[in-house]
Amino acid sequence: MARFNVQQLVLDLHINWTPVIAATVCGTGALYLFLKWRNNQEIQKKILNARKRRDASLLQAEQAVQQFKMQNPDFESSSIVSLSLPELTGKLKDGSLQPDAVLYALMEKALEVNKNLNCSTEFLMESVAQLEDIKTQKKGLLYGVPISIKDNVSYEGHDTSCGVVSKLGQPALVDSVVVKVLKKQGAIPFIKTNIPQGLLNYDCSNPIYGQTLNPCNLQKSPGGSSGGEGALIGGGGSFLGIGTDIAGSIRIPASFCGICGFKPTAKRISARGISSCIKGQNSVLPSLGPLAWDVESLALCMQALLCQDMFSLDPTVPPIPFNQEVYESSEPLRIGYYENDGYLQPSPSMARAFRETKDLLERAGHTVHRHTALTVGYIQEVIAEWRRLNVDVLLCPMLGPAYNFTYCALSYTSLYNLLNFPAGVVPVSTVTEEDEAQLSQYTGVHGDMWDKLFVKAVKGGVGLPVTVQCVSLPWQDEMCLRFMREVEQLTAKNKLTRKY
Repeated sequence: MARFNVQQLVLDLHINWTPVIAATVCGTGALYLFLKWRNNQEIQKKILNARKRRDASLLQAEQAVQQFKMQNPDFESSSIVSLSLPELTGKLKDGSLQPDAVLYALMEKALEVNKNLNCSTEFLMESVAQLEDIKTQKKGLLYGVPISIKDNVSYEGHDTSCGVVSKLGQPALVDSVVVKVLKKQGAIPFIKTNIPQGLLNYDCSNPIYGQTLNPCNLQKSPGGSSGGEGALIGGGGSFLGIGTDIAGSIRIPASFCGICGFKPTAKRISARGISSCIKGQNSVLPSLGPLAWDVESLALCMQALLCQDMFSLDPTVPPIPFNQEVYESSEPLRIGYYENDGYLQPSPSMARAFRETKDLLERAGHTVHRHTALTVGYIQEVIAEWRRLNVDVLLCPMLGPAYNFTYCALSYTSLYNLLNFPAGVVPVSTVTEEDEAQLSQYTGVHGDMWDKLFVKAVKGGVGLPVTVQCVSLPWQDEMCLRFMREVEQLTAKNKLTRKY
């Protein structure tokens, strides 16, 4: 028998693995590229479908407006959209204005504003059908008032995309609690507004619906994440809107777009049916709140929402009705203030507007005390310090003016989300040539890269609105609104005095 040669057998069976490995790698790479291509195709298809839905709703809104105008030759929208919300609600209640005329007037204006600013994700054509419902039951504090809602506020049959593709094609099965309550109060949600991708951003752009622009200056950001609301209302396309705020997302767009915005105490307004990209976040809770042209509109919205319907629909919301007595009080206030939070030096226009507002409050008979910025982290310690200082409310600067695109800053707003203090912003001034010139001497708190970026962010802001921020203790939302109203009224009176 031939001798078995193991070594020879191994040599005979030797295989050149190089081409095998190469083929495997190429095949795997090809499969990866194919799957990536297919995934991109699916993403693009979802985006395209979302844009088609938006465009179809725009076309439907245009056709509905044109049909109404043909049926009502004397219809004139400008006299309606120029009204304040309190004036509008009065005319709707006394019958001198009808809800259908108001809806189509605002729809026409919103179409115009959206064309310039790209602030809408979809028109809610169910609003036309809702007109029939409210005709039979003329009731509610917001009877016949068209209202805009932020994209992430659920409305049955429509996406709450949060600006991300993964949430497209998943229409809400039911209305959010806040939408249900608004409808019960006679309001008509008629449009959803744009947001930044993932929401957590101080601009307003996403890959689905694109970049929203500022109504005061098309080269500026409208702020975020409720930037679509800020732009639409600031452009005159809505009387009242609902946004959300987790680090300044109501207050920053309001400030950048020159309107009023209010972040209530978290859980004062139900958050059921509000979409988010971050599940299980409990350390800093989102707040739902209104944006509008004036403080009275914010207060009316809060009064309408804080009703038995909300407390029944969401038993986790404390059943605390709106305290009209506190809001309407004219008692002098004890006001604390700080001019700099120690992290970001205010821009020249921020600082000037703040000082002017403080002086107005002092001259009006309020007690105003200067304090250092709140630097304690824990809520109970801050409240204890607040009590020790014996103040009712706090006045502080607010980020502004509106930023150039791609810039970001976190100061002056996020602290009050962490503390869960109600806070709101009120326009008090505009950027002057002198403010702009003083930017060249801006050094900031630390003189670092962030201070230099802030100057670049606010540069070119002449004529843009500047606001201040008003703050109160948790659950004292009416006190905060009362303070905001005082600032608003004193500012208006001062402007009138200067004019004459």
